[in-house]
Amino acid sequence: MKSLSSLSSSVMASSTLAIDSMAKQMKADGIDVIGFGTGEPDFATPANIVEAANRAMAENKTKYTPASGIMELKKAVCYRMKEDCNLDYEPANCFIASGAKHNVYLALQALVNPGDEVILPAPYWVSYYEMIRLAGGKAVSVYCGEAEDFKLTAEKLEAAITPATKCMILNNPSNPTGMMYTEQELRALADVCVKHDLYVISDEIYYCLVYDDNKFVSFATLGEEVKQRTIVINGVSKAYSMTGWRVGYALANKEITGVMSRYASHSTGAPSTISQWAAVEALTGQQESRESMRQAFEARRNYIVSRMNQIEGVSCLNPQGAFYVMMNLKNILGKTLYGTKITDCDVFGKLFLDKGLVAIVPGSGFDAPEYVRWSYATSMENIKKGLDRLEKFLKG
Repeated sequence: MKSLSSLSSSVMASSTLAIDSMAKQMKADGIDVIGFGTGEPDFATPANIVEAANRAMAENKTKYTPASGIMELKKAVCYRMKEDCNLDYEPANCFIASGAKHNVYLALQALVNPGDEVILPAPYWVSYYEMIRLAGGKAVSVYCGEAEDFKLTAEKLEAAITPATKCMILNNPSNPTGMMYTEQELRALADVCVKHDLYVISDEIYYCLVYDDNKFVSFATLGEEVKQRTIVINGVSKAYSMTGWRVGYALANKEITGVMSRYASHSTGAPSTISQWAAVEALTGQQESRESMRQAFEARRNYIVSRMNQIEGVSCLNPQGAFYVMMNLKNILGKTLYGTKITDCDVFGKLFLDKGLVAIVPGSGFDAPEYVRWSYATSMENIKKGLDRLEKFLKG
């Protein structure tokens, strides 16, 4: 038989999904594993959203929609973004796709030509790197460590730019670090992007999950020149606990959203019609459930950060948003536990799952090999048990 596509065959599996798959298999085998792998809220989708989906089905709103999404949802997106982020967009600037992830993929397909470079601040969400490759681009990873609070600086961005640079991906608040940029930090980055005429894919899917009364600033609010170069990515998955509904959206200039729409029309088409109507309710209905979930995440973050920094051998920064903590392994690497030398985060992750019965995500997939990621999108009971197991595990 003839060979398969060399590009598609070279795509690496998502490390976050891989560790989750291993943990689920162990659970299926009757092993008491606690999972901190995937970024999926553990709350049920709010009842008003589920009811809206039921109404859509009862009213036979079950047919194809335009590839870019229904007008009612586009209007709802524009309303919510104005209310929450002071973003002014018209429905023609809005594109609906099957999750924020799909929007990032389509944005890269719309922007990138073969050989174009895309700057990727690291630690980065694992899928960004592969999506850049699938678009024919070259990912330029720029590592930003704890000294920079895991955040890209204007100086590092400037140093990474070449004549081939087309755009930058910015995830704020960040997966996997949970760190959030201040307005001053964003303005410094925006000045560099305008100076070099760079597009910015600003993934803001965690914008609702911000803690300590910090203020979220959307990149596209930093001026008209910035806005014209920015594709804002967002969705309902994280803030409304709607991961399986698969609805995300992009906001950009009409040329970009038009290209994304045409691309989708020849590939996936629009998301589920029923999910779109549910998302209309999520964005325009009561927001109390969203705030209740945010408060629960903040309480979990407070506990996991305080407790983790009390355990000998590991540490973490205090994230300002999302629901992730990056645990620093630098004092563990090179040591031997249970007869195994901890040479890297992958060895640690596998051993912790085997011996500690806890599933976390090794940082290698995020270009952060000295770290592992914990998701606190799980119950406080599981968080306490997981940290108990970490403390016991590290004692050998």
